[in-house]
Amino acid sequence: MRTFDLAPLYRSTVGFDRLFSLINQIENGEAGNASYPPYNIEKVSEDGYRISLAVAGFTEADLSIETKENWLVIRGEKTAEENKAEREFLFQGIAARQFERRFRLADHVTVSGARLEHGLLHVDLVREIPEAKKPRQVPIHAPREMAAQLAA
Repeated sequence: MRTFDLAPLYRSTVGFDRLFSLINQIENGEAGNASYPPYNIEKVSEDGYRISLAVAGFTEADLSIETKENWLVIRGEKTAEENKAEREFLFQGIAARQFERRFRLADHVTVSGARLEHGLLHVDLVREIPEAKKPRQVPIHAPREMAAQLAA
């Protein structure tokens, strides 16, 4: 069984702490489908992230992406092929089984887009903090300046 140390990722990403904890729990808890399909999570900018799933053999029609509350759910279900009876595989190593991957998103993280290219499904995420939640600077005034401002 493979184990991954996600500790270095905690230091470099803000807002994904729970996501990495959840990934770690999933990897340790679920045995069967925990590694299919394989995926990467990368930080592409200050507030931008990308989840890439290896979905070789799936088309856009076979995949669905859904967000609800703080969850991102990616499903893949292969439709029946018309010419399956005509094909005879000597070896079939490309998995085309159905899957469902769930990712818990951090607060203020939303899906900004998705694209399928060269057998990889890229889901772009952006962290948008509302103005009310952003830190702000509070000026420090000397006592005389405060008295003058209060008098005016």
